[in-house]
Amino acid sequence: MTYCVGLLLDAGLVMLSDTRTNAGVDNISTFGKTFVEEKAGERVLVLLTAGNLAVTQAVWNRLQEGVKLEGEVLTLATAPNMFRAAQLVGAAVRDVFEADGPGLRAQGISFDVSILLGGQIGGAPPRLFLVYAAGNFIEATADTPFLQVGEHKYGKPILDRVLTPATPLADGVTLALISMDSTLRSNLTVGLPIDLTVIRRDACAVSLKRRITEDDRYFAFLRQRWSESLREAYQALPRPDWLDR
Repeated sequence: MTYCVGLLLDAGLVMLSDTRTNAGVDNISTFGKTFVEEKAGERVLVLLTAGNLAVTQAVWNRLQEGVKLEGEVLTLATAPNMFRAAQLVGAAVRDVFEADGPGLRAQGISFDVSILLGGQIGGAPPRLFLVYAAGNFIEATADTPFLQVGEHKYGKPILDRVLTPATPLADGVTLALISMDSTLRSNLTVGLPIDLTVIRRDACAVSLKRRITEDDRYFAFLRQRWSESLREAYQALPRPDWLDR
């Protein structure tokens, strides 16, 4: 299991993923799930992956080598726009399924993959997509300016309540980290360290990339303060007026 979240804001993109992979209760490993394609000033694309590790790594490698799409071989470095890049990721997923799907089924293993793709190419606005195992995808909108993959239910409520496209980039980082902390506290299959990538609008480059570990002072402060704030808010709520009747 994993948790990845992407925020599409007026000011840019915030992309956050954990790094835990499980192959049983006694076989826990750390693997990066964030992949970046960048040509400063021209394009920047970030993929966050969830699902079978072998499948997600195979998809990334195919995207680096080139994938045939409508008679043309493209990579993330040559896709002309973000919609085409999302189509390319979907095509890579289908290619891996054709190659590895039968072998996985023979071993009783499901073809499990989902990918967040966010970025900006040229002067077009930033965009954020969620690519499914079938290779189809959806796009974040002003109504829903965030997308998640993996264990999403614990980190969703704070985003539903607070996040809007107008949220400043720094506040978006804080909200993404709170969303991740809620997931870390409630699901042991999601774990530190976590990888944060921030892309400022029109920069066409990674503005910030940071691996956050247990020693990160801000994240430790944020976790403690958020817990305290929740307790304080809960204690300040009035009791139901019908309880003592």
